[in-house]
Amino acid sequence: MTLTIRPRRDDDLTALGRALVEQQSASGYPHREPLPMPAEEFIARPGSLAAWTAEVDGQPVGHIAVLPVSADGREPELARLWSAGHGLPAERLGEVGVYFTASHVRGTGVGSALLRTALADLADRGLAPCLDVVPTGAAVEVYRRAGWIEVGSTRPSWLSAGAPDVIAMILATDRGDAGTPRPPGGTRAPR
Repeated sequence: MTLTIRPRRDDDLTALGRALVEQQSASGYPHREPLPMPAEEFIARPGSLAAWTAEVDGQPVGHIAVLPVSADGREPELARLWSAGHGLPAERLGEVGVYFTASHVRGTGVGSALLRTALADLADRGLAPCLDVVPTGAAVEVYRRAGWIEVGSTRPSWLSAGAPDVIAMILATDRGDAGTPRPPGGTRAPR
């Protein structure tokens, strides 16, 4: 298996859209099924700071993005929880989102490689990592084992009426010499 993590290209979106839909029933992500938009639009978020595709043997099989956080942005309650958790203003935070892998590559390290890439990018930008997760499936426990900390829960505008509240999580960071957040242990993903 040859794994490559690279910046997402527009021509990845069709294959990534198929992977997103294929894995949805097993992972519960995205929470809304069916999606109220084409999968490609869900993946290619306007305003993303960066986005990457995981390729295995030349085929797109996973995705992750880094999104800006704003106190008056799309979900201000999430921004408030993350900001309080990190003790930083929203503008110093970065959200990990649109994160998924195709079912057939689960457990192979593809998802971990994507997350390391996003965390390294956040560290390079001096942004503290945040994410939100609907507590269905195994994702919450996976994040907790990786060191993510729950800082509260909320009901974002996109959440369906019968769904459990979304959990806001942060990843504590070590401060480097210049005060730049670094992932715990100072690990860096290859570029």
